[in-house]
Amino acid sequence: MRFIFLWLFVLFTQAVFTQNYAVSGNEKLVFTASYNMSGILTDIAQVTMQTSTIETSGTTLLRLKCTAATYKNWDSFFKIRDLYESYVNPSSLIPYLYKRDILEGSYTKFMEYKYNHKENKVKSLLRKKRKDGAFYEENKTLSLSNGAKDIVATLYKLRTLDFSKAPVGKTKTLLVLFDNVEHPVTFTYLGTESIATALGKKTCHKLAISMNNTNVLKGNRDNLLWLTADENKVPVYVKFKIPVGNGELKIKSVSGLKN
Repeated sequence: MRFIFLWLFVLFTQAVFTQNYAVSGNEKLVFTASYNMSGILTDIAQVTMQTSTIETSGTTLLRLKCTAATYKNWDSFFKIRDLYESYVNPSSLIPYLYKRDILEGSYTKFMEYKYNHKENKVKSLLRKKRKDGAFYEENKTLSLSNGAKDIVATLYKLRTLDFSKAPVGKTKTLLVLFDNVEHPVTFTYLGTESIATALGKKTCHKLAISMNNTNVLKGNRDNLLWLTADENKVPVYVKFKIPVGNGELKIKSVSGLKN
């Protein structure tokens, strides 16, 4: 499932100063995650993306919380409980804090980023279990390229961009910080397409995503995303292909949309 999250959240970002007119402070998007099991797409998990407003002593932040959990009948086969969240400026979606806490089978991992945008630095904390069962911590200070973001802030930032004038075939390569490494990701705009969803028939912006020099994604036009072609730009459908197979994410329900 961490491959799904990397694929889903590593897709996009652009101008740093783009304002947020698409994402509210109480939005909830629920998806069904399906995986190809012996040639049959099988529903195995629920993915939830939820926002909330957080008041701190000095400012107001937008919490972008993303979770994935296998359905109970799959827990005995391969239990997943993943949490990804980013705390961002509500207007610019610039991140200040990122956390990733995952449980996948017997595999656990926690990561935290604290951003210092004035110095273009990130303080990274990794907490992981060794083979002997004991936990260890690793602290690093990373250099941050201009515009690079964690995967959660990156996904939400995409929704603030204007695709209405983008020519078909337009490509853009972006940087996403994941596991302490900045990954270049290229997405290609494929135009608009009307598709049937749980929300009804929607006209969507269609994007293809690819990554060079990595085994996270496979294929050139096998990883696709559909965003509603309206002011909310809700992700309603995802197709992905990873080294261990392929699958889909489909929107199940939405609430609290900004527009």
